[in-house]
Amino acid sequence: MQSEVNQEENLNRIITVPNLLSFFRLCLIPVIIWSYCVKKNPLLAGEILLLSGLTDLADGYIARRFHRISNLGKILDPVADKLTQAAMLICLFTRFPHVFLLIVIMAGKELYMVVSGCLVIRKTGKVHGADWHGKIVTFLLYGTAAVHIIWFHITPMVSDLLIGLCAIMMVISVALYIIQNTRTLKGETV
Repeated sequence: MQSEVNQEENLNRIITVPNLLSFFRLCLIPVIIWSYCVKKNPLLAGEILLLSGLTDLADGYIARRFHRISNLGKILDPVADKLTQAAMLICLFTRFPHVFLLIVIMAGKELYMVVSGCLVIRKTGKVHGADWHGKIVTFLLYGTAAVHIIWFHITPMVSDLLIGLCAIMMVISVALYIIQNTRTLKGETV
């Protein structure tokens, strides 16, 4: 009984180290944009993106390892991820026009996720975290951004290959989320 009470208290916590790290990542977004678009310093933007990625790993590790998973964190962490990814894709779009494909797919995917996620929360009362395929998409997006930043004169073929790989995985991920959320909304066990 005591364990269930503690678990419920953890889920409702607002101020936790993982949540503060997610908030910090949100604060880094304007700095990334400023570094890349205003200061015209892609390497600095890449370093800040790396810091953001490391704090993302740290907040996930701390949340799981020290049982600091919270409902706010389940929302704040992916929001920080998606806004960071969107900001970096928009920055990259200023030099690599094919990145627009990723921006369009991401916008559609996230719109679907917000609407279906709200419906799932309303039906189940639970906030679900990212699945394995969503984490792969996050890894690929960060990796693609990093390669485009580090390899300033990336060849169009390699750029298009990375963008295409990300696009394919994003489409697969949204398809899997559609299947999962549809089953959940129909009351099937997932």
